[in-house]
Amino acid sequence: MKAILIDFGSTFTKVLVVDVIECKIINFSKSPSTVQTDVTLGLKRALNNIGLTFSTLKERKFDYQLSCSSAAGGLKMIAIGLVPQLTVEAAKKAALGAGANVLRTYSYELTPVELKEIEILEPDIILLSGGCDGGDKRNVIHNAKILAKSKLNSIIIVACNKDASYEVNAILSKKKKAVRMTENIMPELWSLNIEPAKQEIRKVFLEKIIDAKGLEKVKKFIDILKPTPSATMKAAELLANGTEDEQGLGDLIAIEVGGATTNVYSISEGISSEPNTILRGFKEPYVKRTVEGDLGLRYNAKCIIDRLGVKEFKRVIRDEGLKNSFDLYDVAEHLGKKIGFIPKKNSDIIFDAALSRIAVRLAVKRHSGYLTEIELPSGLTYIQRGKDLKNVPNVIGTGGGIVFSKKPKNILSEALYDPEDALSLRPKRPKLFVDKNYVMWGMGLLLDVAPKIAFTIIKRSLTLV
Repeated sequence: MKAILIDFGSTFTKVLVVDVIECKIINFSKSPSTVQTDVTLGLKRALNNIGLTFSTLKERKFDYQLSCSSAAGGLKMIAIGLVPQLTVEAAKKAALGAGANVLRTYSYELTPVELKEIEILEPDIILLSGGCDGGDKRNVIHNAKILAKSKLNSIIIVACNKDASYEVNAILSKKKKAVRMTENIMPELWSLNIEPAKQEIRKVFLEKIIDAKGLEKVKKFIDILKPTPSATMKAAELLANGTEDEQGLGDLIAIEVGGATTNVYSISEGISSEPNTILRGFKEPYVKRTVEGDLGLRYNAKCIIDRLGVKEFKRVIRDEGLKNSFDLYDVAEHLGKKIGFIPKKNSDIIFDAALSRIAVRLAVKRHSGYLTEIELPSGLTYIQRGKDLKNVPNVIGTGGGIVFSKKPKNILSEALYDPEDALSLRPKRPKLFVDKNYVMWGMGLLLDVAPKIAFTIIKRSLTLV
């Protein structure tokens, strides 16, 4: 029995052929994805690399034909609100970990010039907010009317004053705009309610990334099609928990560095055992996934540099061993245009390694919980928000940015606890593993039909670094 597993990635299309009886990988191939034209073109090249053709799928030569997709990459998002600083803050917080990258924010009433800018940017999502509950309605209603008349085909997530939401929905729906209603992102002044909007963005992300040009041609020959982050998350969960016959690794963090996003998965309760710590906020799920749409190595190279700062990024490059001086943004712009670029020169390899290190550092920090110190009469106390991952014993790296790196330990070490940032609850002394055969995404598909085989293949792929 054999399975063919396909990942339509944002930068590369990958094909994995597995012998289900022998629990072994027969073939692996990858080819630059053809997202802008027709994803089957990249697939055909990947198949040809290992002596297969598209007809192989049509004729169903394999017992299982399974696929996942992240071809559409991270989502482009525009935020429109009332007060500038609050709009920016709310939009960024809502986008973090949900698969979106905030391109621009607008405040007060939209002007014709601003609408033209938005139409040129062609965002996937518009986050429309404005007004506290019971407060100003005119601003958001005005902006809804402007958007309703626009040429935009974006999904509009409405997270505004609840007294205006019904009218806003009616205005947009009347003009056949795609509307998603959710709770007000700022129900009270200076009080942000991020989670409902974030959940809606995450839903759109998972719907959109499998909506690639040409994918319809493949769907009829595929038994299972799911988003790549969902497949990898299932594989991480299987690796942590094991099967009926074999024990898993226990709590873990998996980090997936790709061309369009950097994804983090934690399988852990994340509850602090410290006696002087008080937990606040929503209870975190045992299986948690965050998808950072602004931390992709190709689509967002400039953004990664901006998030860290040029001075610190240059320090990381020097730490990797590159002394030459060059314009960081020129290189980043080149990567953004050459999505399928594979570094071969030493300087390009080091630049990619630096991008991967920073993507891991920022993504894991966002994913992890954090502490706030408060002084009580009884002494110093900590307020914990999010997961405490300090004692997680395993960190696993996957995705091209880590798997094909010459120094994966340097990259994965960026996920660890930093004494200079002691209130961030990242793991302190875990074992570091690399998914050397790059199979986690594939085993997240195979486990639906053969979980024991999937578990065995993942374990064999892990290498301690």
